[in-house]
Amino acid sequence: MTAREVESELSVSVSTNSVSERDGFEWWNGMVSEAVGAVSITSQHADRFRGAATSLRLPQTEVSSFSFSPMSAQRAPVDIRRSDPDCYFLFLVHGSPMGLEQRRSNTLLKARDMALFDTSQPLACEFEDHSRLSRVTLLRLPRTALPLPPDRIDRLLGTRLPSRTGAGALLAGYLAGLRESTDRCEADELQRLGAIAVDLATVFLASRLDSPPSLPAETRHQALLARIQAFIDHNLADPDLTPATIAVHHHISVRLLHQLFQQQPETVGGTIRQRRLERSRADLTNPRIAHRSIGQTAVRWGFRHQAHFARAFRLAYGMSPSDFRRTVGM
Repeated sequence: MTAREVESELSVSVSTNSVSERDGFEWWNGMVSEAVGAVSITSQHADRFRGAATSLRLPQTEVSSFSFSPMSAQRAPVDIRRSDPDCYFLFLVHGSPMGLEQRRSNTLLKARDMALFDTSQPLACEFEDHSRLSRVTLLRLPRTALPLPPDRIDRLLGTRLPSRTGAGALLAGYLAGLRESTDRCEADELQRLGAIAVDLATVFLASRLDSPPSLPAETRHQALLARIQAFIDHNLADPDLTPATIAVHHHISVRLLHQLFQQQPETVGGTIRQRRLERSRADLTNPRIAHRSIGQTAVRWGFRHQAHFARAFRLAYGMSPSDFRRTVGM
């Protein structure tokens, strides 16, 4: 089963287009309260409010994208008592700036900045009106998923977390491309995506605390493995993607790289090959690119030679790529 076949279970998209213009603002307030936590929202655009949201539900986490008319939102103690999912949200700002206040921290966030807030503490945010929709991406982080001391995490609440370099850039890029990536994934791949997102977020937050050593050794290894898995996913099209190039990029030895994969279903090379095959098979079932030849599909996902691709495909799926395409009616 592909991601497209389980999309109704994994991905939910809603917008104010489903209700009348008069009811749009009230509907949006209720939707945000259900998706994130009870809040009180005000907006100068309440009589013509527009908003859309897409949530991708993954094991361990949820990634949501929101676009909406400029507004202000406040989560007061009464809202927390009414509804508290008991988690953190790490979010990435796109486009218009926004102000955020939590735990006596008050900061202005611009495009590509990230920030963290706690649903169990009061907060206020203001999305500036720049005559366009505001846009944010939210990553839900259950409190139990972060192996970091809560009192130390509290230091980050409501502060600006730059995401242009290092772990922040990797996490921001991963979140931005996650929705597009799932359209090409098999269902078993989706099981990995949530864990990778949480591990990348853990590394990012630990780096902002200047205390990576506070992470347990197992968590550090899992976080490194998550970074490597994400790097593999984002570079499958490169025919020169090998264990050696992966090790060099992550400043580790090839031996350590292979050790990290000892508990994984596949070796490093096997992981690269399997994910290329999964992406290729998904493309062969995609009617939007039915015009693309099998050779072009092979090259797109890093196979140097069509004959090599055909042999690997037959070994993995029991039939040639051309026979598979015929069985799905493409």
